[in-house]
Amino acid sequence: MTLLLFAGLYMILRWVYPRDAEIAGACLRYILLGCAAFLVLSPFVWLVSSAFKDKDVLMQYSFLPPISEWSTRTINLDNFRTLLNGEDSVVGKVYFWEYVVNSLFLASAATSINLFFTSMGGYALSKYTFRGKKVIMAFMAGSMMFPGMLFLAPIYRMIFSFGWMDSYMALLVPGACSVFGMFLFRQSMVAVPDSLIEAARIDGASEFGIYYRIVMPLVRPMTGAFCLITFLGNWNNFIGPQIYLQTQSKLTLPVVLNQYIGVYTQQYGVFLAGTLLAIIPPAILFFALQREFVAGLSSGAVKG
Repeated sequence: MTLLLFAGLYMILRWVYPRDAEIAGACLRYILLGCAAFLVLSPFVWLVSSAFKDKDVLMQYSFLPPISEWSTRTINLDNFRTLLNGEDSVVGKVYFWEYVVNSLFLASAATSINLFFTSMGGYALSKYTFRGKKVIMAFMAGSMMFPGMLFLAPIYRMIFSFGWMDSYMALLVPGACSVFGMFLFRQSMVAVPDSLIEAARIDGASEFGIYYRIVMPLVRPMTGAFCLITFLGNWNNFIGPQIYLQTQSKLTLPVVLNQYIGVYTQQYGVFLAGTLLAIIPPAILFFALQREFVAGLSSGAVKG
């Protein structure tokens, strides 16, 4: 039905502009882009509207109520006040900003650790020749076929044996190096000329110096793309903090926000207000790295 609608619209545009098909095609493209933008932005508009609506009218309107009904009883900041007032726990009152700091710390630390080890691994796989290299790469590629949930039980047993329960070590150490990230960096570093590395060695540069001062600046687009993907993955991580963290003050945003919707608590307005605040840091990071993100994925797709 939608295709027929757009086909009919195109025929109307061709009838309006019979001598210039490019104008009709351009108008149709703008209409399609406008429809796509509307579909993409509608959930965000709904989220913002729901976060500011009072809990008594949350389910009455899809978006904001009519302007004639705008008042403090329909649109207010009660959801944000409830969210920021803090929660009582066995260790005292815990405020929302503490969960934000926890998520920022874990996402930033995990991204930095992952970037260090995966980039070094990708550099080794791309520029060094050693015995068993193909076997190791085949084993690494095969390990990506197994879902992460399959290793949840053995990792939990390992973390419990190490005494890392209710600590951030349980979240940072198992995911310190990503096979996916190593292949991404390898794919990008293969394009770095070997003659450049040999010239640096002749000049007396150390292997780590070559990696840090020469190779890494040349793969900056891939670095930006990997950092954004890794940060978002750790920022939205729910299973790990839910299983390994037990103290209320150590929890992250996804776990805490989920507590507002349960069997005994259904504070959807507070949940949506927290979700609105939780998407701000990833949005800032995306806009800061969007150029590197697009360039990194594009370069990784055509080089090799």
